[in-house]
Amino acid sequence: MSYADRYTKRPVTDIFTSDTDIDRRQCTRKVPMRALLLAPGRTGTASMRVAMKQLGFLDTYHMMSCSIENPPDALLWMDALRAKYDGVGEFTRKDWDKLLGDSQAVCDWPACAFAKELIEAYPEAKVVMTGRDVDSWHASTMKTVYWRVTDPELRLLSHFSWAAKMYYPMLKKFFDTFFEGDFPNRGKDVFTRHFDEVRKMVPPERLLEYRVQDGWEPLCKFLDVPVPKDVPFPRVNENSDFISRSRRRNRAQMLNVAAQGPEIIGLALLILYLILYVQNSMFSV
Repeated sequence: MSYADRYTKRPVTDIFTSDTDIDRRQCTRKVPMRALLLAPGRTGTASMRVAMKQLGFLDTYHMMSCSIENPPDALLWMDALRAKYDGVGEFTRKDWDKLLGDSQAVCDWPACAFAKELIEAYPEAKVVMTGRDVDSWHASTMKTVYWRVTDPELRLLSHFSWAAKMYYPMLKKFFDTFFEGDFPNRGKDVFTRHFDEVRKMVPPERLLEYRVQDGWEPLCKFLDVPVPKDVPFPRVNENSDFISRSRRRNRAQMLNVAAQGPEIIGLALLILYLILYVQNSMFSV
């Protein structure tokens, strides 16, 4: 059984978050995949997602696509991680089309763990590697996404919350596998090696090594799209409020879980009423 078969519909009591509930197991590709942004997160990927939209790309898949937008996607990502690292099942081009079929580009994690697979699945897509000083990147990730991986509130919520049950196990699995189970000590080496491996896999004419500080010109030239006129390159600095946003997300999910209480009590009372009604009906005959 695939991990995605654990999918359940969003509870009606999940009223404090605005997550969508799209089960992508039956989805197919709707638009061509045009660009693979295969650097790890914290390299300007949030800014790149906005920039790609401004350049006319219909959607750029980002970790936020499953963390706060459509949590059931995490189940398919888990299937991909299990296939790659555990040898459980397989994850083919058809499966990537299910997961990414609405997207013309993909970036951030966990996609970076599948550089080889995505390059092979979409040979027509151009590859962009957003770079950053490795020490700065590691420090930023330690304070944000790695903090999220070790967040005790999120871990607890993963036992009760519809969304967290799907997202947290995938997030932890990604860090345990791609970063070899020790991000604080292995993260920098994995980051550097990852860039070297992608350089070996992609012909120079199909690869752009880029920093968001470079602006529109090199990116647009590589993607063969017009440079936006009088539009500054987006700067999305999510580092400053990452923890506060994550804690707000935790609180909202806690409220969703709490809202299940009255529903469960109401269902129990209904069942008790029906039992008593049937018993009274039998004795009154």
